[in-house]
This record gives sequence, structure tokens and C-alpha cells, in this order.
Amino acid sequence: MRVAIAGAGNVGRSIARELIANGHQVLLIDRDPAAIKTGSVTDAEWLLADACELDSLSEAHLDTCDVAIAATGDDKANLVHSLLAKTEFGVPRTVGRVNHPGNEWLFDDMWGVDVAVSTPRLMCALVEEAVTVGDLVRLLTFKKGKTSLVEMTLPDHSPAVGRRIGDINWPAETVLTAVIRDGRGMAPDRDGALEGGDELLFLVDPDHEAELSRFLAPRQEKGSKAGPGTQSLVVPVVPLEPVAAQAPAAIQVLDEGVEARVAPQKDPMPTATPAARPDQAARAEPEIPLDE
Repeated sequence: MRVAIAGAGNVGRSIARELIANGHQVLLIDRDPAAIKTGSVTDAEWLLADACELDSLSEAHLDTCDVAIAATGDDKANLVHSLLAKTEFGVPRTVGRVNHPGNEWLFDDMWGVDVAVSTPRLMCALVEEAVTVGDLVRLLTFKKGKTSLVEMTLPDHSPAVGRRIGDINWPAETVLTAVIRDGRGMAPDRDGALEGGDELLFLVDPDHEAELSRFLAPRQEKGSKAGPGTQSLVVPVVPLEPVAAQAPAAIQVLDEGVEARVAPQKDPMPTATPAARPDQAARAEPEIPLDE
């Protein structure tokens, strides 16, 4: 397989060495003369050129490559290179390096990127996969197929525990691909049963990830307390609309209570005479006509 790598920095050279070790042909492209270190990857082809220019890519015969990898430290350059490789030279597979997490949404098929590689996202997925139980963790997204590789460590309280795999009706667009038990991976056996603590790997449509999570760990979705061995924190979600609907009434009651307490202290005409009791007020009423 012939692979073109735009960006001959540390990342690009590391990828090139791995690919060459696996028997592939590699072309490294960089416009910075200081990055052309032919001695670091002796078996690779080197080209001093701008990987975002059509003439340079034509000179590199990019149309003969099976894969184009945009591995520069500039997200704009990676997007432009991927777009040119896909639309102008028909490269079957493009891989784009995401440097800034805020730009990850741009790395899709609209810019000619088949696979986006984001280091922060990969590190986050690996951390979550290592410490969470009963939570669905997305490990990888296949942009071209609009499919995700997800993982879940099955909690002990899951309704799937003890059930025969062949009898489980998984949510739509969901495929159980592997079961990892006691550190050993194995293919799903239709006659086998799932156990608490099993690590399950699925290929699933991103639109059905939430449904799969509810299917495997419904009690977690309801915000109940985690079962034994569960390390993830579940926070119950309070609907906002009922609270918002009750807010005016609650504020009114509060205002009335405050007014009841404060009003006697805000007499606009203070007097030294103590307030009369109800019986005294009743006896004082006949005195009003005398003033008239």
C-alpha cells in the first residue's frame, strides 16, 4: 500500500516508521526545509513541497496513493490537504489529524476526511474505558460508515447478566463484536451467557447509542444508586418544566410570607400608642360619630 503523509514532523515521521515496518510504501511531504530529515526515515520518499498546492500534489503523484494522511500541526492545512486528496486526486482513504479539539466538528466527509484522529478524545476514551462500569464509552467513530465502536463494562445489576447471547434482542443497528472476560477477548457465542464485569464491544449507529445504554444499564439511566463495584457517578436529572411551572406560585407564597413579617415594621405613621386589641377596637368604634 502506498501512503502519502503531509507533515514530516515528529508525528509524521513516527507514522512513517510504523507503516514502513509493516511493509508499506511511504511518501513524506513538507514545505519546511528543516523538517526534511531523510536520515530519520531512510526507507521513505521525501518531497519538499506545499501539501496544500495542486501542483505539488501532482508532482507527488498523489493519485497513485491508497491513503493520504494529513498530520501537520495546522488544522487548516490538514483540512485543505484532505479535501484536495479526496476530490482532486480520488484517494480512497483519507485520515486527518485534529490538533485543536474545537475544530473536530470540521473533520468530516464535507472536507474529504474519512477518519479524524483527535488525541484528546482518544485519551479521554481510554481513561473512561478504564474506570467506568455501566457507562457506554465511545472508543472510535468510523466517519465513512457512520458507525461507532463503543464499549461497556456490564454492571452486576444489568438485565442482560445471565442471559443467553443468542436470545438477546439488541437495539437496532447494534452488533456485539467481542466479549472480554478476565482479560481475555473472545468472539460472542450464541449459546454463551453474559456475566457481570464483562467488557462488551459493539458496532452501533451513533443514533442508537443512548438506547443501547438504557438497554444494558436501565437503572443507571434512572439515577439510582450504583451497584457493587460501580465506580461511575450517576446524577439524577430533574425535569426543568415542572419546576419552572411551580416557580411563580412559590415566589408568590414567599412574597406573601415576607410581606406578612415585614409589613408591621413599615408603619408610615409611627406612634407611641400601643396597638389596640380586637376587643378594645370594638369598644372604640362608637367614638367615631363624636368627632363628626
